Parts: sequence; structure tokens; C-alpha cells
Amino acid sequence: MISHFFIDRPIFASVLSIVIMVVGLVALKALPVAQFPEITPPVVQIEADYPGANAEIVADSVARPIEVQLPGIDNLLYYDSTSTNDGHMSIKLTFEIGTDVDIAQVQTQNRVKLAEPQLPPEVVRQGISINKVSPDLLAVVALSSIDPTHDTVYLSNYAILRVLDNVKRLRGVGNAVVFGSQNYSMRLILDPIRMAQLSLTPTDIANVVREQNRDFPAGTIGREPALKGTELTIPVITQGRLTEVKEFEELIVRAMPNGSMIHLKDVARVELGAQSYTLEGRWNGKPNVFLLTFLSPGANALETV
Repeated sequence: MISHFFIDRPIFASVLSIVIMVVGLVALKALPVAQFPEITPPVVQIEADYPGANAEIVADSVARPIEVQLPGIDNLLYYDSTSTNDGHMSIKLTFEIGTDVDIAQVQTQNRVKLAEPQLPPEVVRQGISINKVSPDLLAVVALSSIDPTHDTVYLSNYAILRVLDNVKRLRGVGNAVVFGSQNYSMRLILDPIRMAQLSLTPTDIANVVREQNRDFPAGTIGREPALKGTELTIPVITQGRLTEVKEFEELIVRAMPNGSMIHLKDVARVELGAQSYTLEGRWNGKPNVFLLTFLSPGANALETV
């Protein structure tokens, strides 16, 4: 048998073993060896929001123009699109195993740029995010408060302002989102009867808010070229964007022929609340905010948690 051949010739067996070891060391750099090979395909996610739109409008106006531009991206296997009734759109692109996820993200960004001229201005103004993510959920963090005055809106904004960015900076975390986030926003509840009497439309109200709620740069006093002897340069600071309910209520909607003014409070109720109340988190009957964390590509879940 072969084993007896090497047992009877120990010197030959030792030399052959050394030769095999040397050949293996020389070929090690050229062999495709990985301690932890990738077993999940890389994923890039596109997210956008269309305020006030339902799922059908989001799918037709936002998702479809982007999907038309996606074919042709290198190593793209498939993608799935999700549109919800709160105006949110999410597209997940799955690539072949071994694809450089950074290159895939850049190519996806370029394709989305091609679709932007066909998207509604409100969507572009809100911003379109493109991130590399892991398809698997890493952990869910529940944020609650013992103070009964802290409702879901307060907890959601606390998580967004104080917690979310810190979690995203953790090593191994690819993305983190607040489930059912309720960002603070100024809500205008329109009075349809009063608006019909004044021949106003929601578009008119939106244009009024957009035109009057913005920054107005006023320039500088004493800037060159100035009169001889001018020693001071004073920047003129004007009131910026509106932040209080009363300030929004005083926005001028229309000037009447008799000189009177129609203010926003005359045709709408203004209140500070959440941008969307579609989703709300609860734990044991109490308001809670859930922070969803996703693993970054190539990271170890146990080390990250």
C-alpha cells in the first residue's frame, strides 16, 4: 500500500512534505482564500418621500421613473420596490456576491440623478437617500419615558435629534431608522367652506407659505465701495424662517379691495404636531419609539451588538 511506501522511506516522505509546504506558501498569495467568505449579496437602498401622496401616486410618480433608469447597472441581480400610503418609497437593489458595494452605490446614485428631472419637485426638495445596507435586521431598540407628558411625538424627535446619529456612527452599523418617525412640523388644517367662499385652493395656501416663510438676505451696511471715512461694516440681520404657531397664523393669504387682509388663521387652523401619524409604537400600552438598526456589509453582528 502507499502508506507503507512512505513509512519505509521516512527521508523521502519528509522531503516531499517540505516541497508540498513550500509550493503551498508560494501559491498562497495567488489563491482565492478568505477566512470569512461573503455569503450574502450586497444591497443598496433608495429612499424618497412624497408628502401627502398615497401608495399608488408614489408608485407611479416616484418609483416608476427611478425603476426605468436602473437596468444596466453592473452586476445588478434584481430589485424590489415598496410604496406606502404615508408617501414613503423604498427600492432595494441586490447585486451579485463579490460586487464592490461602494461602486454599486455610486452607479445607483448616477442612475437616480438621471431620473430626478421626471420626479415631482416636492420629492427632490425632500431629498433622495441612497445607502448601502445589509438585508438583515440587526437589532431593535425601544425608547420610552416614565414621564407621562412625553408622548410619541416627543420621543420620536428625541430619538432623531439625540440618539439616531450616535447609533449610525457605531462601528458595524450600516443604517438606523426610527420606525414610524413623527418629525415635528407645522400642520395647517384647512377650512374648505371658508376657502370656497374666498375661491382659494390648497395650492394657493402652499404657495403663500413657500413665499413668505423663507430667509431674506438684507446685505451689509458700509461695505465697499463706501463713502470716504466709513469705518464700520454692519451686516443686516433679518428675521429668518418662522418657528411659532402665531407667526404662521399671521401670514397674509390675500389682500381685499377694501384694504383688509385675509390671514392664514382665517382659512385654516395652525398647530404644531407630527408630520405623519400613520405609524405609532407602543410597548405594554405605553407610547414607545422603536429604533431599527441594520448591519453594514462585511460587519460581524455579534461584535456590533
